[in-house]
Amino acid sequence: ANWVLSETEGEYVGFATLPRQLHRKSVKKGFDFTLMVAGEFGLGKSTLVNSLFLTDLYKERKLLNAEERIKQTVEITKHTVDIEEKGVKLKLTIVDVPGFGDAINNTECWTPVTDYINQQFEQYFRDESGLNRKNIQDNRVHCCLYFISPFGQGVVVVQILHRRVLEHAQIVLGLTTKAQSDSGLGFQLVREEIDKYGIKIYQFPDCDSDEDEEIKNQDKGLKESLPFAVIGGNTVVEVRGQRVRGRLYPWGIVEVENPSHCDFGKLRNMLIRTHMHDLKDTTNDCHYENYRAQCIQNMTR
Repeated sequence: ANWVLSETEGEYVGFATLPRQLHRKSVKKGFDFTLMVAGEFGLGKSTLVNSLFLTDLYKERKLLNAEERIKQTVEITKHTVDIEEKGVKLKLTIVDVPGFGDAINNTECWTPVTDYINQQFEQYFRDESGLNRKNIQDNRVHCCLYFISPFGQGVVVVQILHRRVLEHAQIVLGLTTKAQSDSGLGFQLVREEIDKYGIKIYQFPDCDSDEDEEIKNQDKGLKESLPFAVIGGNTVVEVRGQRVRGRLYPWGIVEVENPSHCDFGKLRNMLIRTHMHDLKDTTNDCHYENYRAQCIQNMTR
C-alpha cells in the first residue's frame, strides 16, 4: 500500500531531515576524486591543474631535458593531496601521464592508460568482494583530461585514445591549452576534427525541465564550449589596478579567470562545482558496472 502523510499541525514525522543527515554524514566522511591528466609535453598541464585546485602537486617533479624526453616511455605517476575548504575535505589524486602523444608513432601509447584504469577497477572489485567492505579506497579514475595543441598531432592521438580508452570504460574530456588556444582558426580546426572522426568526449547530462533559467543557461554555455580552450597560471599580475592570476606574453596579459580570455572558469566550474559528482556517478554506475558485470560473467562460465 502507498501511504500519503499530510503535514498538518502535530503530525510532523521528521523524515524531511534526511537530506541534512546525509549532508552531515558525507562531510564527516569526506570526498575523493581521481583525475587523470594526459597530453604532449609543454602544454601547461601541471600549471593548469595547480591553478584549478590552488595547490602545488608537482613541487617535487624533475624537469627533463630534450634528450631525456626522447628516451622517456609513457609512465604513470600519482600525486595525492588532502584539501579542505569550509570544513569539507577532499582527497584529490592526480594521475599523470607525462609525454602522452609525444612520439612519432603513438599506436601503443594508450596501453599504459588502459592498463592503469583496469588495475584500479580490478582492485576495487576485489575489495568490494572481500570480507572488509567498510573502508574501501576508491582509486578508480573518474575523469581523464586530455590536452590538445591545435597545431600538433593531438587530434590524431585522441582518436586512438577515445577508441581504446572508452572501450576500457573511461571518460575523456578533450581540451586545448596555453596561448595557442586564443587562435580561432586552431580552435575551430579541433572542433571540426572531433565532429569529423566522431570522437567521444564527456557528455553533460541534460538539465531537469524545472531548473531555473540561470542553471539552464550555464548548462548550455558548458555544452557549447567543448572542447574547453584553457590557459593555466598561478602568477599574480596587475591589470587595470587589480591583482589577478594571469600569464604575461610579449603581446599582452591573459587573465586566467576572465571568461572573455579563456574557458578556465567554465572548466573549473564543471569539474569541481557542478559535475564532479556526476563524473563519479557515471564512473561507478556505468563504466565500473560494465566491468563488474563482465567479471561476474567470466566467473560463472
